[in-house]
Amino acid sequence: MATAILKPRGEDRVRGGHPWVYRSDIADVVDPEPGVVVDVRGARNKMLGHALFSDQSQITIRMISRDETPIDEAFWRARLDAAIRFRDTLQINATAFRLVHGEADLLPSLIVDRYDDYLVMQTLSQGMDRLAPTLVTLLADITGAKGILARNDPKVRRLEGLDQKVEVMHGDVPETINVYEAGITYTVDPWHGQKTGLFLDQRENREAAARYAHGRMLDCFSYNGGFSLVLASRCESVEALDVSADAVERITANAIANGITNLTAREANVFDELRHLEREGARYDTIVLDPPAFAKNKAAIPNAMAGYKEINLRALRLLNPGGFLITCSCSYNVDEAMFGEAVLNASADAHIPVTIVEKRMQGRDHPVLFGVPETYYLKSFILRKLA
Repeated sequence: MATAILKPRGEDRVRGGHPWVYRSDIADVVDPEPGVVVDVRGARNKMLGHALFSDQSQITIRMISRDETPIDEAFWRARLDAAIRFRDTLQINATAFRLVHGEADLLPSLIVDRYDDYLVMQTLSQGMDRLAPTLVTLLADITGAKGILARNDPKVRRLEGLDQKVEVMHGDVPETINVYEAGITYTVDPWHGQKTGLFLDQRENREAAARYAHGRMLDCFSYNGGFSLVLASRCESVEALDVSADAVERITANAIANGITNLTAREANVFDELRHLEREGARYDTIVLDPPAFAKNKAAIPNAMAGYKEINLRALRLLNPGGFLITCSCSYNVDEAMFGEAVLNASADAHIPVTIVEKRMQGRDHPVLFGVPETYYLKSFILRKLA
């Protein structure tokens, strides 16, 4: 087996529990081959475990074990089975949810989402991509899925020297799949939809927001309309905004399919529309801000912080006293403290006092690996405007 020998800093990182070791923290790799499983050893040749190796990415190794357990098919079956059994214990009231969440399931760079009887998989490193045929066979056996689609079109695969492609790996996968989540049915496009078809990580946040939603509601960056559709039954009226005409069409179709008559979706640039609504004197009782990632790298953090402050300031000015703002960030480069600072600055500049009613994160089927901040990407605050 190939061997990766770590420098002291890399060894400290592994011993501290982080699964990633960067190229600069590796002293040597003996007999390397793209995507292979390697022995990982410290400076004194002490065995630290096993990892997936990449000869392209700056994340050169991704730890998969911290002992000398053989890495064979039985190993991968046990890991997949443990991840899937955990989701069973959550008793999720949905037919769409995450089965495998990468590092947090000790299966780094592997994503598996379930949509009814079908699975959508992403292998985002050389190692997992090399293992894909084995993983597909095991997943089909464990879950009984009718079809497994590899949605390997994320740009991050380029960092691994991998092609971007979408292909069926098992059975057949239809163009659309009907799923149920939080009382709402959706038609999912697993072949072309965002991520693997739906944003599954907000399900529990939408359910939490329903405890507070009331009156006139504004949903910004609404995509498929998840928040709008779930909260519509609690509100008098709902306006959903998205810059994409396709998204507006999907929201409208989903509303009709679910018999929701108090929801209107329209195409708009949210930044511009929030300013326009403020000038018009519009007022709402519930506002949702669920933007795409503003900071996809560290260089983008300053602009992201300005963006978060801007939309939260405008939203607070549009809220009636006693109203609720559900505000979110999915930028893992902006941690909870930074996001909170942007929202606080918005509150201060608007001279609007708010209380934090709830702090939330991604759903339980998207767990965070303690000590690995990269796995804690979704932050959500439910705020109440006092005056």
